Amino acid sequence: MVKSKQTQIQKIRQMVLLAVLTAMVMVLQLAGNYVRLPIMGTTVSLVLIPIALGAMLLGPAAGAWLGLVFGAVVYIQCGVMGMDAFTAFLFNAHPIVTLLICVVKSTLAGFLAGLVYRLLKNKNEILAVFLAAAVTPIVNTGVFIIGCFAILSTIESFIAVNQEFFGDVSGVYFLFIVCAGINFIFEFILNMVMAPAIERIIHIFARRRH
Repeated sequence: MVKSKQTQIQKIRQMVLLAVLTAMVMVLQLAGNYVRLPIMGTTVSLVLIPIALGAMLLGPAAGAWLGLVFGAVVYIQCGVMGMDAFTAFLFNAHPIVTLLICVVKSTLAGFLAGLVYRLLKNKNEILAVFLAAAVTPIVNTGVFIIGCFAILSTIESFIAVNQEFFGDVSGVYFLFIVCAGINFIFEFILNMVMAPAIERIIHIFARRRH
């Protein structure tokens, strides 16, 4: 009876934590659209941190859910509502493909981060935390680029329309350097810096479970 009650309390705690992390993902994405780095006006994204944290604390399914929420908010905010010129352009040309790119990249990033942590935590927890934190931006950016190759001609049309701003660059250069490059570097470094803090949070959370 006592064990059953403890299990129930633990489930409630996990649900509350997932709800808090979900809210964090939404707020960080909505607010992040207005925070930009001085280099080429790149949007600062902090959203991958709560996704990675949730994936490690609550498992791959929770990571996938948080990634899904992130992707859905990006699609609605940047594509449907047109708050990002590039995403809005893709949405107008290919709404379904754009939806898949937005949702699949972040959902898979959260899921694989949780999976990597689960597979390695009993062998080396510090390594598990750092690798899971690294997986999140790598998968998120990698799947984004792969997905965009399916609509490369549309991306080249976007470059042509905005040639005054981007210059005479290829679609591949635009994807790897302009679109993903600075964002990826920032997100990767930030996740690596935050990894030790994430490990401490995991230890605190683990103690409260017992």
